[in-house]
Amino acid sequence: MNVDFAATITFTIYLIAMLAIGVWAYRATDNVSDYILGGRQMGPAVTALSVGASDMSGWLLLGLPGAVYLNGLSESWLGIGLILGALLNWLCVAKRLRIYTELTDNALTIPDFFEKRFNDPSGLLKVVSATTILLFFTFYASSGMVGGALLFEKVFGLDYLQALIIGSIIIVSYTFIGGFLAVSWTDFFQGCLMLLALLFVPVFIFESQQVSSHPQLPEKMWHLWHSDLSVIGLFSLLAWGLGYFGQPHILSRFMAIRSPKDVPVSRNIAMAWMVLSLVGALATGLAGAAYFSKAPLENAETVFIQLAQTAFNPWIAGIIIAAILSAIMSTIDSQLLVCSSVLTEDVYKKWLRPQATDKELMLVGRLGVIVIALTAIIIALDPQSNVLGLVSYAWAGFGAAFGPVILLSLYWSNYSRDGALITIIVGALTVVIWKPLEGGLFDLYEILPGFIFATIAGIMVSKLSPKLSNKEQFKVFQSKL
Repeated sequence: MNVDFAATITFTIYLIAMLAIGVWAYRATDNVSDYILGGRQMGPAVTALSVGASDMSGWLLLGLPGAVYLNGLSESWLGIGLILGALLNWLCVAKRLRIYTELTDNALTIPDFFEKRFNDPSGLLKVVSATTILLFFTFYASSGMVGGALLFEKVFGLDYLQALIIGSIIIVSYTFIGGFLAVSWTDFFQGCLMLLALLFVPVFIFESQQVSSHPQLPEKMWHLWHSDLSVIGLFSLLAWGLGYFGQPHILSRFMAIRSPKDVPVSRNIAMAWMVLSLVGALATGLAGAAYFSKAPLENAETVFIQLAQTAFNPWIAGIIIAAILSAIMSTIDSQLLVCSSVLTEDVYKKWLRPQATDKELMLVGRLGVIVIALTAIIIALDPQSNVLGLVSYAWAGFGAAFGPVILLSLYWSNYSRDGALITIIVGALTVVIWKPLEGGLFDLYEILPGFIFATIAGIMVSKLSPKLSNKEQFKVFQSKL
């Protein structure tokens, strides 16, 4: 049987299931809080896997296995940095953010939380933070759409434009219909599928002795450290973990969990999923390096796809390919929803229609999904477009601009509105300026200097300009911990 046919059938069944979840979520969505945060009623398991799936996306199934395929286990440091960062995010941010955002008049978005946390009457903080989110996420979503289109193109033999349009329509459909509930529940099932694929593929390859007739892997492939990995390179890989503190699509999951008491259970599930998934991705890269040692791949990032198509029967291959495609979708839908939420709460309701009804806001939110998606599609029309290079800034940009603000907002009563503003600006600018200055110290991943400079700037400005620090509200928040 043809792999393309089996992949088409299995993926079609999967997509129908995702759209069915969207229809169910539509019926369960009654107001704007439901659409943006699921009414803050997400259970711990759904929250945990939604965090993981929306975070890792295609990078986990394509990028990391490809890097290990080329360089071996020295790529593990990036995974170690991510695990440490994710764990600290759950420990230091999740519960506090869930409590504080509800205390601040049920803030539904990160910019809304910032404005209410600092009691900013000018709306300037909301504008700056909302603009940052829309800018980074539009390019981020565009990159994901390009990746999804390329996979559709490769697996199903479609023209690039056809693949881009079909993939975009599918993602937009269930996000448009069901909002946060649809995105979270689809992410839950996508997370399960991703984990099963990541564990099954390398175990099958090694246990079935399909690599026994191939040459042994070079010794360096098994080492966590090699001569090409510098100290700056090591710190750069570990610094990826700092990004978690400022990712809006992850923070929104913390805000939506049913109760602060559910956070420990959700954290344990999320971290178990993350560790197992990363181990599976590393093992997949090694399995691919062994399996294809006699005929190296032209594109290392296709190692998961190539293993699926050559080592498994067509139906199993179809399920594995569905896992890869769903991984990409799970991140784009989260990005679209965050952008839609920002447009609804932080632009339309704030500046255009403060008296808008929930029904009107939900309509605006759904239209916002389409607007952002169309913008991302236009950017993605050329898969070689150099604007996609800006996507490399997104993780660092969010981490450096928002990470320090989130932490200082949750832990320091004297943190002021002006301090928060300068933190966002310094963090974002450092990332943008640092990246082009390659060589020596500037080879350091830009999130680390951005995070440090932004934190220092925020603290200094807050001490010099303590206005709008909202200490009384902070005392109430601490009493609820």
